[in-house]
Amino acid sequence: MATEQELFASVDALLAEEPQLPPPAERARLREAAGVTQARLAQALQSTTQTVKNWENGRTEPKPPRLEAYQRLLDGWAAKYPAHDAPVAAPALAPAPQPEVPETFSRTAAPEPENAEPVEAPAAPAAPERPAARRPAATSRRPAAKKAPKPAPLDPRFPHGPLAVLDGDGSAYGVDGIVLDCPATTVVELVEWTLRESGLGAPKLHRHGKDSDPLIVLTAAAAAKLGLPERLEDRRGLRLAEDHPVVKQIAKAKWQLTQRGFGPWPRIYRKAQGSQRQCVQLAILPWGALDSRSWPGVSEMEPADIARVLGIYAQRVITPRGGTAVCGLELMTALRPPTRPVRDEGTGNWIPGHNPGSLGTEPMDPAPPEGQPEHPAIFHSGWKGGFLHEEAYTWVRSTDLLTDEECMLPYAVGLDLNTAFLAAAARLTVGLSEPVHFVNPPFNPKIPGSWLVDLSGIELDPRLPSPFTPTGERPTGPAWYQTHTVAYAQELGYNVAPLEAYLRKETGAYLDPWHDRLKTAYVDTLADLGVTKDLSDAEFLAAMERHKDIDPALTAVLAAIKGTVKGGIGKLFENPQGKNYKDGEPWPAMMRPTWRPDIRAAVISKARVNMHRKLMNMAKMTGLYPLAVLSDCVVYPSPGASPLDFLPYAASGKPQPGGFRLGPTPGLAKLEGVQEMAWAVDLMEKGFNPARHIKGGDAVLDEGE
Repeated sequence: MATEQELFASVDALLAEEPQLPPPAERARLREAAGVTQARLAQALQSTTQTVKNWENGRTEPKPPRLEAYQRLLDGWAAKYPAHDAPVAAPALAPAPQPEVPETFSRTAAPEPENAEPVEAPAAPAAPERPAARRPAATSRRPAAKKAPKPAPLDPRFPHGPLAVLDGDGSAYGVDGIVLDCPATTVVELVEWTLRESGLGAPKLHRHGKDSDPLIVLTAAAAAKLGLPERLEDRRGLRLAEDHPVVKQIAKAKWQLTQRGFGPWPRIYRKAQGSQRQCVQLAILPWGALDSRSWPGVSEMEPADIARVLGIYAQRVITPRGGTAVCGLELMTALRPPTRPVRDEGTGNWIPGHNPGSLGTEPMDPAPPEGQPEHPAIFHSGWKGGFLHEEAYTWVRSTDLLTDEECMLPYAVGLDLNTAFLAAAARLTVGLSEPVHFVNPPFNPKIPGSWLVDLSGIELDPRLPSPFTPTGERPTGPAWYQTHTVAYAQELGYNVAPLEAYLRKETGAYLDPWHDRLKTAYVDTLADLGVTKDLSDAEFLAAMERHKDIDPALTAVLAAIKGTVKGGIGKLFENPQGKNYKDGEPWPAMMRPTWRPDIRAAVISKARVNMHRKLMNMAKMTGLYPLAVLSDCVVYPSPGASPLDFLPYAASGKPQPGGFRLGPTPGLAKLEGVQEMAWAVDLMEKGFNPARHIKGGDAVLDEGE
């Protein structure tokens, strides 16, 4: 081993000064600021590149004599390249554990990502001078609400946060109340200002992912100043015509638009230079970029308030890249990037390789029963074997099965499960590889896939919906079911004998990071609105009654998080659109690796089974049966106007496990609405679903939140 003096001499060749050991993220920042690669530093310290990587990501710490030499070097760099309140980087997301592969296959499950590291990026060029951020001066505008979650530390590369809302006077409102001066008068100037001077952007959510592109939201005044029309004439395609002056301007300046064109969420880019992305995302408010259902009231807010809403969402979920459904899908990919750097054994270079546990970079044809008749692979194969139909409940109990005692109860009370699809995504094993066909396979509940099985012989209480169909009606013969549905039949004590199956050998909990991030976002936002986990059930109901009146901005964030969950799952099985579509032709959505109807079916199947299990347990514990179910909402007859009047509690006052429980976390329940029992029975007799209207005002439930 080299002596301390020899190491000092080697380090002095780079820089001669003495330091304190800074945090891991600061070590990497200093090295990159000096333009030194990890390999060059490892050579100077007579160590290995991997060891330097470990020092910079916090896995290990240097030991003497290298510790003193490393300290000496970092101190010198710190004097040359002082930090400006640079935060410690957040630790990388840990990969979700892979489940064991059951006996049906001899192959093992997809391995977890190894600690492969990316190719050394060239030293970043000196950053251009940023425009100074200012606080908004006193104006006649209504200021943003004061209450806000504590902002996350900003990445030093993006000192002004992930996004800004541009108004017509050139003020760009960012997170935490900052305001930037934007001199741009054209879209091209805006893009170049954003990339070169704004200091906007957000760091990647996974170490193998990509940084989020900066987002500029345009108010109506800003859009008009940049030469954009007040509304889009193309109401079907929702994009500017190719001969519009702004589109021509972009092309003339050698910028490009994605295939979506220049619509409400245009993305403008040039080919990346090395590891430096050149892309800006715009959101145009007068064109409906923030729809009122996912972002209630946001479009009408002042720019500073809009920036606050979107900034909180970006901090807790992802920088918006489109509607909440698009964000839900993009979040999956951001947390499970399709590629990672792998070493080419032939050349020794780092190249992009498949990231185990992800969906990869290529689209995958569904198994015949998992797609739809118009899918090219199914349409041209002549498949006539039926299709998987795993959907959420839409069920109403027959009024013939209502008892006099039930009809005499005064109230119908609706319970809604918090983000039921999100709860179902937790620890959900899904298939990652191509489907494989089997004939008469033994059923294995650990293998994700589709099974052709006859469940029509299973007889359950008619006062409950069947767990095997979305309508709640008893199956009439063999049909295709997702693994969770068949496993539930087995759980109920029935023998299942599949006739066929399409199963996947490689499996993994692909949605785990997505679930964890969205669950935290949902729970934290509810807590900011006064709905916390430590409340009693009575306190919880009271807090939910008033939570929407506390802060409109946070209420909008909560709605957007719900829309992200629902829309993200829905996007996994996006159908062809447009009146000119012909069966058998490919459509854009199916060309994505994230077009995975089997994963959507797995989530919905598990959510429906979870609902039925609670319904069964409620009947056993209380003798109560539901009047109707719609997705994640169930309506019960009740002696009182509160869930507390019929939910099961132990003698100690604690909720009984297995049934519906009140609380703010995904999978627990909240009050959806209360009506008179006569009202519910009248709707049932007319063929309507009380769960759809239990809120009152003829409101329709936001199914599948």
